Amino acid sequence: MNKLSRCLGILIAVLSILGCTANYKVNASETSMRHIIIFSNEISDSQSKELIIKKHGVSKIKDLKIINGIIANITEKQKEQLESEMDIVRIEKDLYVQALGKSSGSGSTTPTQPAQVIPWNVTTLKTSLGYSGNEGLGIKIAVIDSGIDLTHPDLKDNIKGGYNAINPKVSANDDYGHGTHVAGIIAAANNSIGVVGISSKASLYAVKVLDSMGGGYLSDLIEGIEWSVTNGMQIINMSLGVQDSLSLHDAIIKANQAGVVLVASAGNNPYGSIEYPAAYPEVISVAATDSNNEICALCPKGKIDISAPGVDIYSTYKGGTYRTLTGTSMAAPHISGTIAMMLLSNNKPDLNGDGKCTTEEVKKKLQSTAIDLGTPGMDDTFGAGLINAFRAVTE
Repeated sequence: MNKLSRCLGILIAVLSILGCTANYKVNASETSMRHIIIFSNEISDSQSKELIIKKHGVSKIKDLKIINGIIANITEKQKEQLESEMDIVRIEKDLYVQALGKSSGSGSTTPTQPAQVIPWNVTTLKTSLGYSGNEGLGIKIAVIDSGIDLTHPDLKDNIKGGYNAINPKVSANDDYGHGTHVAGIIAAANNSIGVVGISSKASLYAVKVLDSMGGGYLSDLIEGIEWSVTNGMQIINMSLGVQDSLSLHDAIIKANQAGVVLVASAGNNPYGSIEYPAAYPEVISVAATDSNNEICALCPKGKIDISAPGVDIYSTYKGGTYRTLTGTSMAAPHISGTIAMMLLSNNKPDLNGDGKCTTEEVKKKLQSTAIDLGTPGMDDTFGAGLINAFRAVTE
């Protein structure tokens, strides 16, 4: 065989391979994706749900009892088949959730414990209150986030438990840093090191729903809410954002009905809308301000309930360290920490006198005692204005 013949043979073989490759297309109906499958109220036990999905070759990943659902990987074809089942109410994609804080400065990168300072944001909120009185002692706050550094010297005494929704067999230790930063704003101990939290004796619960990159599944967020309700949390802080979801809203409504006060960051997109869950009416949405009481450049406009410090916030970080971060993620825990003190106050926000403090009652008191900023009255930038912790707790 001469060189020309050999070259032609190779060319034909290559074209044949390329032709086969070009003719093969991945069928969208064969691509499996995580979905949330919601069942009717008549189907409540796990075994019945599994019997229904197994008819279509689907295996459950986990339950979401708070919304009567399950998580499963399904193809488009399986989705169509399942949607024809009378006992299935709806099927949603398991959306992407992300943390809402950004680094805005340097911090300690090794586990060193600097002498305690009171950051500007804590001074702004608590100068008049001091630290010898109401410090949120024993109020149970779920930090639904990337976990918390469980051995951080400035937090460990206030960490009372937690749950890893990503992998329940593993601890809720923070491998991203965001959740630890949020936790420090809420309840870093009033000791001789690091920083001081808004409610420095509150009980922190690490509920890990975000991974080492600060992202995660909507279903894990919902499971984190479920765990918080089941375990008697009084406040849930959610410094994260996701697209609107009926399943998420259902979980939020259930938590609200259970008497949990819900707080969430508004988002970090000035050209976008308020993130969920903050956009839901059952949640207190929080915008971020700087040390001059100006709105953070990252903040969106819209359904803002109240504002709190969120720019250049120095707090605890993973690995026993400290760092400065900016965002509405940092603003929300100021509200959560203040609410912990409000729930212990002699003037707690039980507006209807039924012995309970609902999210709506807490929100109304926060708003009625806030420092008005921007356009007089409620506006879509600051909400009711900057939180006034002294008035919210004492009046």
